[in-house]
Amino acid sequence: MELLRTDRLRVRAWTTSDDDLARLADLYGRPEVLRFLSGPPSGGVRALVERWGQVHAADRRAGCWAVEPLAGGPPAGTVLFKPLPGGVGEFEVGWHLHPDSWGRGYATEAAAAVVQHAFEDGLPEVYAVVRPCNEPSVAVCRRLGMEPLGRTTRWYGVECEAFRLSAPCVVD
Repeated sequence: MELLRTDRLRVRAWTTSDDDLARLADLYGRPEVLRFLSGPPSGGVRALVERWGQVHAADRRAGCWAVEPLAGGPPAGTVLFKPLPGGVGEFEVGWHLHPDSWGRGYATEAAAAVVQHAFEDGLPEVYAVVRPCNEPSVAVCRRLGMEPLGRTTRWYGVECEAFRLSAPCVVD
């Protein structure tokens, strides 16, 4: 099921197809990806896809979706939009891309589309939470126009760089 489309990407639900599961296993099995995450998915990638479906079922605005280049090939990775733990109405946008898709602007393009969709749904602001030293993700936050808030352990209990983007003001 397609959620969004940009000039170069389709954002869609991950499935339990063999192709999607193989791509997720490859993505979340790579040390260069996992070094900025809390570890590999518990229960494997099939369980991960099922948990993502539960996130979306609990709040239709939320989910973790495949980022698929319209030019073809496997999904570039994942874009996520979900409530922050312990936050009250606070949502985060995030991205996990396969190394073979790094440096193409896919993370920024997919995240911008998801954030725009959230603002159109009436959310006043969106956060990003990035592990320190993850300079490529910090750069995505900057390209999105996010305001750096400094380091915090507020949401995940580990030190992260926090960023916020407020919805644009609309004047009638």
